[in-house]
This record gives sequence, structure tokens and C-alpha cells, in this order.
Amino acid sequence: MSIPSGARTAVPQVPEAIHRRRWAILVVLMFSLLIVVLDNSILNVAVKTIASPAPTGLGATQSELEWAINSYTLVFAGLLFTAGLLGDRIGRKKVLLFGILLFGIGSALAAMSDSPNQLITWRALMGFGAAFVMPATLAVLMNVFERDEQPRAIGIWAGSVGLAIAIGPITGGLLLEHFWWGSIFLVNVPVVIVALIAMVLLVPDSKDPRPGRIDPIGVLLSIVGLVLLVYGIIRGGELADFTDAIVLLSIAGGLLVLIGFVWHEKRSTHPAIDISYFKEPSFSAAVAAIALVFFALMGVTFFSAFYMQSVRGWSALESGLMLLPLAAAQMIFAPRARLLVDRFGARAVCTVGMLLVAIGLAAFALFDGTTPVWVLCLLLFVQGTGMAHVMTPVTVSVMQALPREKAGSGSAVNNTFRQVGGALGVAVLGSVLSTVYRGDIEGHLDALPAGLRETAGESIEATLGVADRMGAAGAPLIDAANDAFLKAMHVTAIGSATIALVGALVVALFLPGKPPAGQEPGGSGKGGRPVRAAGAGR
Repeated sequence: MSIPSGARTAVPQVPEAIHRRRWAILVVLMFSLLIVVLDNSILNVAVKTIASPAPTGLGATQSELEWAINSYTLVFAGLLFTAGLLGDRIGRKKVLLFGILLFGIGSALAAMSDSPNQLITWRALMGFGAAFVMPATLAVLMNVFERDEQPRAIGIWAGSVGLAIAIGPITGGLLLEHFWWGSIFLVNVPVVIVALIAMVLLVPDSKDPRPGRIDPIGVLLSIVGLVLLVYGIIRGGELADFTDAIVLLSIAGGLLVLIGFVWHEKRSTHPAIDISYFKEPSFSAAVAAIALVFFALMGVTFFSAFYMQSVRGWSALESGLMLLPLAAAQMIFAPRARLLVDRFGARAVCTVGMLLVAIGLAAFALFDGTTPVWVLCLLLFVQGTGMAHVMTPVTVSVMQALPREKAGSGSAVNNTFRQVGGALGVAVLGSVLSTVYRGDIEGHLDALPAGLRETAGESIEATLGVADRMGAAGAPLIDAANDAFLKAMHVTAIGSATIALVGALVVALFLPGKPPAGQEPGGSGKGGRPVRAAGAGR
């Protein structure tokens, strides 16, 4: 991951003028990444407000709220790989500027939406812009830092993701307390303007000096395959039913198209990505670990929000503050994970990290409505610590497996697996949560009218809404809803922890151990061969 001595590589690959301002460039990249990740977590705390009738909100239905979130995810996931390829071909700075500008325009339009359908459309535009931002930030990073400094820089980059996840709900809660719902999007605009100016002044352009012919068939197959797959996952989660015909057709179609993409890439004379990299066990294990850890994390983030706000009765702002230990752990340990990797090897560090994540997730199976706050904070800190010691080493493994000129492709692979893993986590674990909850609450709804009974059984929020309208007579239903949700959360937590344990097994079996003395970690990979800084400073 990094050479023990911390010395510069023997042959510097980054021009000195760029090397001197590398940390300032990293700050700009983190700033760009922060607003993209932060925006989604802000929206999660605003859904109740947006569902309120005008002028407080837009009067959005549950389905419209879901698509305000999912339209972003669908476009974002579908275009990540293509955006990374374009960055390698036409220049990462150009792609980054385009993406952040589009994201800012989408944010302004979303803030001014007059209807749920407009919000869904502009959220899709924001996802389009974000798809060009996220892979470009990591690709630029790989081209402004020398190889020995990349693990530290990637650690800081990964820590900023954890920070965004935590401060999003806090920022959203503060904005909604003082301004109208559109402020959660409008706040992005001045940040985007500052980021654009800083990028123009500080960030150098870089690209693959020998990109070869474009592979339009490969690009098209990747987009269609990812969109179909992610749509099927999202739709299955919405219905809490993965046996639905549309869900099965979408997922199966997406997988078939992606299989066709792999087949095409293996036979193409100018592939969009060299599939042979996946033959390296350490590379494949790293991307699998990324998907599995985000599968588990996004699932627990989904149900913990309901636990904090519905069962415990905390506000959106209070729930956001509870995530600070998770973010603090990632910010503290992610930049330092490389030190443990140098000492013990990626395999040991990532295995322990995944086990810590599993412990943090499994602990939710012991929570009830009175679990002390300090216990929750401690376990979230443990979970953040585990993630910090997984995300940094596996991201370094992926990025250093490829030469610098393919940094965009490597970043796209990294982020695509993370996004698909996260979407699967929310959909599958959300479906488990919903199914167990409905099965348990049904027996307590017999006294309600048939139409109201169906509505009340959809989710804990729906049950509590019906109970509130019943006044004092609804008190037993509130207790039943809390008990049913806690049971469902316990089952889902065990499922999340099991996925994390599978991740621990994958990295324990396939990630490289500590290299022999004098050998650079990961130096045997394809990315370890000397390469010039592709277009750096151009």
C-alpha cells in the first residue's frame, strides 16, 4: 500500500509544480465529493416535510418520495462507469467541472420544484452530474500524488465520505427548522460556485495519453446493464417482493446484459476496461469487499433512522447527531489505516475491520426502546472504526492495481460496486424489515376497518399515523408497532451482520498478506509497474 520508509518513489511521476499543491487539490476534491454524498443524506431527513401539503411541502405520496430518491440513484449508478471512462479519455478536470456544474444546476432547479414530478426530474439531473464527480475526484487524486502517498490521500478521501454521511442529517435538520424544504437543495449552489472556482485555479487536468479507439458497444452495454440491474433492485425493495415479474425481468435482464458486456470486453481489441484485472484475486476481493461493506452499512443506516425517529422519538436533527461517532471514527482512522497495513498487511487489517463492522451491526439485535444512548454511540464508533480499516485498504488495492492512465476506470469500478452494493443493501434488507414487520403487526390490526388496516400495516410510520388519529385508544397500537419494529430490526441486523461476516471471509481468503521485507505492498500488481503521470499538468 505504501512503502515503509515513506520516501518519495525513485522516479517522481508527478510534475513538481503539481506536487507542491497536492494537499490543496485534495481539499478541493473532498469539497466536491462532500456535497454530492451529503445531498442524499440531507434528503432522507426531509421526506416528511416534502410529503406535507403545500405550502409546507409538495404533498408527495410515498411512491413519489421513493422516486425522488431513486431517480438520483438510478442515473448515478448507471453512468458511473461511463463517466470514469470519459474522464480517462477527454480529461478528468473537464469531466469534474462538467459534473459539478450540472449538479449545481440540478440543485437549483430541484429547490424551485412546484410538483413531485418536477422534483423527481431534477433529482435525476443531479444524479447525472454526481456520476461525473465521484469517479473523477479519485482519478485526479491518483494523478497528483506519488504512489507512496496515495494510501494516505485515499484515507483522507474515504474519511470525507463518512463525514458527509453524518453531517447531512444535521445540516438538513438545521435547514428545515429555519427555512423551507427547498433550502436543502439551494444550499448546494454557493458551495458549487466556490468549488468550480477552486477547481479552475488549482486542479490540473490529466488523461490517458493513449486511450485507443472508443468502445461504444461496451459503453452502451454497461449503461443498459447497470440501469436494469439497479432498477430491479430498487423496485424489489419498494414492493418488498423480489418475485414480482417486473423485478425478476429487470434483474435478470441487467445481469444478462452485464454478462454480455464482459464477453464483449474480453474479445474486443479496444476494450473499455481490461477484464483480466478481475483475474487477480486481490483485485476481485477488494471490489467484492467494497460492495459487501456498503450492502451491510446502507441496510443498517436505513433501519436505524426509523429506530431513532419512530421508536425512540428523536427529531431528525437529534438522529443526525447520533451518527457523529460513526463519522468521527472514519475521519480519525481512515487516513491512518495505511500504517496498520504496512505493519500487518491488508488481509489482517481488512479482516479485523469487517469483523468490527459485523459486531456493530449484530449489536442492533440487542437494542430495545430504552437502550442507553452511550451504548448506541459506542457501537456506531466501533462500526465506523471497522469501516475505516476496510474502505481505505481495499480502495488502495483497486486503484493501485491499475496504471495511472486508467485511474478513471479504476475509480468507476470502485464506485460502481459500492453503489450497487448500497442499493442492494437498502432494497434487500429493507424488504426483510418490511416483511417481518408486516407479519408481526397484522395480528394487532383486526379491530381496524379493512381499508385502514391495509394502510396501517405498510410500515411503522403508517401504523403510528393511524394510532395518532385514534387518540387515547391508539396507545396499545403504538406499543404493538414499536415491538413489531424492534423484532423486525433484530432480524435485519442479524442479516446485515451475516453479510459483513461473508465480507470478512472474502478478504481473509483473497487479499494479500504482509509482503516480505523490502518489497512494496501490492507491488506485484499490474499497477505497480512504472508509468508516467498521464497528462498531469496538461
